[in-house]
Amino acid sequence: MNQAEQLQDQYVKVGSVNTRYWQAGDSGSTVILLHGGGGYIELWKYNIQELAKHHRVYAFDMVGAGRSDKPDAAHYTFDFMAQFTRDFMKVLEIPKANLIGTSAGGGVALTLTLNFPQLVDRLILVGSAGLGKELNFLLRVTTIPGLAKLFSSPSKSGVAMLCKQAVYDSKLITDEIVEEFYQMATLPGAAEATLNLGRSNFNIWGQFYQSIADKLHTIEVPTLIIWGRQDPMVPVTHAQNAVKIISNAQLEIIEECGHWSPIEHPQKFNQLVLEFLS
Repeated sequence: MNQAEQLQDQYVKVGSVNTRYWQAGDSGSTVILLHGGGGYIELWKYNIQELAKHHRVYAFDMVGAGRSDKPDAAHYTFDFMAQFTRDFMKVLEIPKANLIGTSAGGGVALTLTLNFPQLVDRLILVGSAGLGKELNFLLRVTTIPGLAKLFSSPSKSGVAMLCKQAVYDSKLITDEIVEEFYQMATLPGAAEATLNLGRSNFNIWGQFYQSIADKLHTIEVPTLIIWGRQDPMVPVTHAQNAVKIISNAQLEIIEECGHWSPIEHPQKFNQLVLEFLS
């Protein structure tokens, strides 16, 4: 039995959005985990219980993702999702938190930190969006309207290919992970919301990152940037540039690691996070 099976799904209304979340740990500072595009809280299964030994940890399915509601009318920009995260904190009476954002979740964490700095204790960015323009071609091509339709009916083989793209060692992508990802990707409205997220934050040329990049120097909270050396989705140069601009930042690069360091190297990831938050 993996650790995540011990956690109970809970639901809370954030505005009109029925939102699924997990909570673990009852002492220490509060940590909020923000998954990437197309993600869901099970992707933190190798991290949440370890972090919860020392912190009060929340992970939720972002609006438009996982088993949370997926409103049709929404434009899933980082600003929209940062505001949603703020509202989630309000509903659960979380006055301030450490944010850990991976991929698109990093773009949300950055935006929340820039827009509402009083809500953030420390910031951890993991293979984060928003730090540079370059982006994996497979992600960029999904923003072309005609081609986007090809991605709106996920297949297991397509999901397996995408998951294997995210890691350095493709053997880590088990049938169980593919099945879980496939089940989430084929929930009603899931594929449309994921494509909406992509179109709202990047195009065929790359990420709409300039609004974040121009303000990086204003971030004052202690920041840890974690990146896989062989990240095929978002290049490690984004992290190397960002650590020079964010005044109170440190960079940890994990070797033989792709885009999903919390899954690919969970012990190393958990250790880096716990040391930074201690």
